[in-house]
Amino acid sequence: MPAIIRPWRPEDTPGAVHVVKSVFDEYGFTWEESGYHADLYDIQSHYIDADHEFWVAEEDRRIVGTVALETFPRLPGELGSVTRVGSQPRVAGADCSLERLYVLKEARRTGLGGNLVRTVLERAAQRHKTALEMWSDKRFGDAHRLYARFGAEVVGERICHDPDQSPEWGLLVRLAAT
Repeated sequence: MPAIIRPWRPEDTPGAVHVVKSVFDEYGFTWEESGYHADLYDIQSHYIDADHEFWVAEEDRRIVGTVALETFPRLPGELGSVTRVGSQPRVAGADCSLERLYVLKEARRTGLGGNLVRTVLERAAQRHKTALEMWSDKRFGDAHRLYARFGAEVVGERICHDPDQSPEWGLLVRLAAT
């Protein structure tokens, strides 16, 4: 049975943590429960209460994928350039971001990643957002090809504030204004 994508529920937290941690373990990245990954242990506060959204992909009653949409006021600067917001480089002109897209290894290459991206893009358009930013570790080549199919263009790079100081590509998807 194919995975269904649905809004996160509190009982999904352990499954969501498992998905993201599995990918981090697969790539040898450092896990930081009380730091970089703290949002996953408190999805309600970080995403839902802050008017962001978080989805899970469920297959046979287990979580196999995650994705989130964060929304915010338009970032300063010319659309498609990179600007600094606080201490982090960001995609100028973006008013939302795709976050926490992770799929368990055994659920990849099934179309699930594309369906998760589509969920975020459709919801961003419904919320009248016009430009979506994504920051993705440079080692995730398959993900970058997936993003490109949705019109993502690389507009910059940065060193992530994660414990591994991972180099990332900054990508922009221009959304149709509604």
